[in-house]
Amino acid sequence: MKPPIIIDAGPLVALINARDTYHAWTVEQLKQASGPLLTCEAALSEAIFLLRTTSGGVSQIGGMLRSGGLKCNFCLSDEIVPVCDLLRKYADVPMSLADACLVRMSELFPKHRVMSLDSDFHVYRRNRQQAVPLLTPL
Repeated sequence: MKPPIIIDAGPLVALINARDTYHAWTVEQLKQASGPLLTCEAALSEAIFLLRTTSGGVSQIGGMLRSGGLKCNFCLSDEIVPVCDLLRKYADVPMSLADACLVRMSELFPKHRVMSLDSDFHVYRRNRQQAVPLLTPL
């Protein structure tokens, strides 16, 4: 069975921007994924900011959200305590809000792998001691 994916901003940008270094890798990996891609508002915000100069990039994100191919299945207000705990635990890395939300999502959706271009995910742990299941070229 193809693994479901929680996607970070980097691969989302790479998927949409054909000139991105990781575009081909991202496209190939997503051919092997199942179900909609899951993400959080913080990762979406980062991706939209990074795609602001890519022609049609922001509208492609909107299209993916409208079609259901990309879903924002995370409510920060419901998960604020564990997210803040992660931010505090990894303050020396430092961990971004998006990273904390994605690690928390990996706890909530344990069968999903986190697709990221951020090497910090090798340091992060879910449920305090488990490595986050990753899909990364790094």
